[in-house]
Amino acid sequence: MPPVKWLMHWHPSPGATVNSQILSEACGCAESLGGSKDGRWKTSIFFYRAMTRDGAGGPAGQQHPDLPRELLGVALHERPGLYFSIVRAQRLVLQADAAFPQVMEKLQSYRIRVALNFEGFQYQLGDFCLRIGKCVPNNSEALRGIMMEVEYYPLSSIKKSKAVMEDFFDIWQETVAKKSLPGQFIHVDSSFSDYGLSDQYSFQHTAVQYATCLQQLMAAVTVRG
Repeated sequence: MPPVKWLMHWHPSPGATVNSQILSEACGCAESLGGSKDGRWKTSIFFYRAMTRDGAGGPAGQQHPDLPRELLGVALHERPGLYFSIVRAQRLVLQADAAFPQVMEKLQSYRIRVALNFEGFQYQLGDFCLRIGKCVPNNSEALRGIMMEVEYYPLSSIKKSKAVMEDFFDIWQETVAKKSLPGQFIHVDSSFSDYGLSDQYSFQHTAVQYATCLQQLMAAVTVRG
């Protein structure tokens, strides 16, 4: 059973933009709390659009009635042998083999429209593991957002770990506030019960959190735009 994890994204102040300096300052905050750098990490998310009968991957043409219009695919850094698919409209999260994208391509039922990578540095901090990184399109360095994972090794129960995670989040926010950066990290609760997920944390929980985090990042981009 994997340990509990919270995902948080950087929410810029009105009129502010996301830049690499904020990412560097966030990493500095992890080190100022006593975190030791422990390698790199990378998680990828793919937007799939259902193929229409004329072979297009857009809204035009006829789509098979039994296929969801859109899927999210998540390849987690900690489970390279697995692949997670999320159908947000039906609140479904499915676990599959890492070869799932190749199967999708051969079946020609879905086409990848956008691929995004979340990547950065990992820090060990006592019973916590922090992963701070940027969100960038595949094969690009255009910064789309900044996010972080906070993992608490001793517990797998979401309810039992809530107070500890909230306390850590408060300390983190105080540390970041000292930098006087134009924005703050925000944690948005994912509706795990809507996806049929239990109190015991799993990799499916992480996949759902990435879907929630991505929605928040895209919403922030839209507002700034």
